[in-house]
Amino acid sequence: MLTSSKQGFGFEVYTTNSLLHVYASSGCIKSARILFDWFPRRDSVSWNTMIDGYIKFGNVDMAYELFEAMPVKNVVSWTAIISGFVKEGLHKEALTLFHEMLLAGVKPDSVSLASSLAACARLGALDQGRWIHIYIDKNGIQIDPILGCVLVDMYVKCGVMEEGLDVFRKLEKKCLCAWTAIIAGFAIHGRGREALDWFTQMQKAGIKPNQITFVAVLTACSHAGLIKEGKSLFEGMMTVHKLKPSIEHYGCMVDLLGRAGLLKEAKEFTEKMPLKPNAVIWGALLNACRIHGHLEYGKQIGKLLIELDPKHGGRYIHLASMHAAAGEWDQAVQVRSQMTHRGVLKLPGCSTISLNGAVHELFAGAVSHPQIKEIYDMWDRIAERLTEEGYEPVTGDLLLDLEDGEKEIAIQHHSEKLAIALGLLTTKPGTAIRIFKNLRVCKDCHTATKLISKIYSRDILVRDRTRFHFISEGKCSCGDYW
Repeated sequence: MLTSSKQGFGFEVYTTNSLLHVYASSGCIKSARILFDWFPRRDSVSWNTMIDGYIKFGNVDMAYELFEAMPVKNVVSWTAIISGFVKEGLHKEALTLFHEMLLAGVKPDSVSLASSLAACARLGALDQGRWIHIYIDKNGIQIDPILGCVLVDMYVKCGVMEEGLDVFRKLEKKCLCAWTAIIAGFAIHGRGREALDWFTQMQKAGIKPNQITFVAVLTACSHAGLIKEGKSLFEGMMTVHKLKPSIEHYGCMVDLLGRAGLLKEAKEFTEKMPLKPNAVIWGALLNACRIHGHLEYGKQIGKLLIELDPKHGGRYIHLASMHAAAGEWDQAVQVRSQMTHRGVLKLPGCSTISLNGAVHELFAGAVSHPQIKEIYDMWDRIAERLTEEGYEPVTGDLLLDLEDGEKEIAIQHHSEKLAIALGLLTTKPGTAIRIFKNLRVCKDCHTATKLISKIYSRDILVRDRTRFHFISEGKCSCGDYW
């Protein structure tokens, strides 16, 4: 093929770049690389095509290696690598690249701005997100529907719903994406009634909901315990809007019923649904069993989930926790041994906190942070204050067969506790602390955080895997329903 390109196309840049694009976009990345390496007259299009090709097929390391070797980087190159990093979950690194692009004198386009804002949303990097918004305004960059939607999403996911609403209201064109972002924002903020109100407003504005919108509004009902409203919306999705529910919608309904303790109804709903239940459905049922103490049924579901998803560490942890909650320590250890034998890893708890424009990542049992000694010392002081106030660690979530004292030590080093310690250590009294965690907040951390907010007179915002917890003066916005 290369010989043919030499004879038929010669060395013309345009045709060679076209062939590069064909190879790279169709997944023939090895052939594309051979042609790229052979071609002596590579231009920016050649480099960008290869970078984009590697990113599309998940090889971000090779894409970055090429990016670094690129003699002249233009906005297309920067945008491709930033977007690729965000796609691969490298959000902190993506923001670093964005700032490097600005220092290099390259003006970002709407795509690189949207990708960077998406990284801010994921990390909860509100300061950086606000800075990018100011940059957009100062440079007269037009906020198109996509950029507007991402701005709204960034603010609501960083915990400042009112700022997201302010951006939404100023949008010249309020597309479905922006409406859905607002409704989803109310959902994760636990403001279910307002999510329903905005869902109604959207329809009055002539905007028809799609399947993603219904996931958002059903989630809002689930987090707020709005059973009647959730059932009505699910029915209306099919009868009024003529939309076919996906497995995600059925999962929302199972979660809605299960969270409310209607486990029998949730089980019957699962049995009657036209789609075959998958890990989403069974996971929602398992969560309901965990919340409401239905251990026997929970153990059955836990075993089924492992069969469906044997490489997912969380499935083993949940089943082992069910056995532990029932005092079946041998079975709990057996499940953990099975997990180890299969080489399945548990996703480590990780919390981020943004301080003075820098994003700090803290993992459970962290040892690598430059201020780690001060963080642990601060936590020890916090723990003393908690004990003085009558706090007793909630160790029921721990599946380890340890003595009570050992459990207390194990639970003290969860990532959000270390992040709170860093926040108290480095911010002025009265400053709100904002924590963003990749997993669900456990009962002990939730209990401890409420008491910390009261002891230290701090508002503490925690966003976990599914929702926000706004904690102030010892009380949480979730009402302990999460």
